Amino acid sequence: MATRIVFLSLLTLLSLAAPAAAQSPQPTAQEIAAVRDCATKNQDNIDAGEQQCLFNLVATPCLKAAGSADAAMADCYGIEGVIWDQLLNENYKTLLGTLDDAQTTAARAMQRAWIAYRDTTCQFYDDKIRGSMSIMMHAACVTRETARRAMLLGFFSGL
Repeated sequence: MATRIVFLSLLTLLSLAAPAAAQSPQPTAQEIAAVRDCATKNQDNIDAGEQQCLFNLVATPCLKAAGSADAAMADCYGIEGVIWDQLLNENYKTLLGTLDDAQTTAARAMQRAWIAYRDTTCQFYDDKIRGSMSIMMHAACVTRETARRAMLLGFFSGL
């Protein structure tokens, strides 16, 4: 009976802790606006956009405050990644709205190929490093590749 009570108590504690652990930090309205404004200012120059916008406005300030814990650092990249992912999705929808049927088919194939590229490239950090540092490196990779793609899709929309 005592074992059952301990088990049920442990199960209760785990169920209470799970929702809190599953929530990822989200960007603030100011962070979202900063990245969006920077991307808009640099929409015709992807290289300048990457140099000025990527990591400088959200992740780097967050990293300075986070310290050296790999999980906290990964959260910083993840926060910025949320912004770029939203922008990527918006730019993709805008691009599709400017294309004819054949171009839409090509754009969808291009995007599917890019997703596979991003996923396999960023997964290699886990495969190669195999440690807690890979969590942060993987998160930075996904954010970097997503930002680059968001800017490229925005550029394509303007052509």
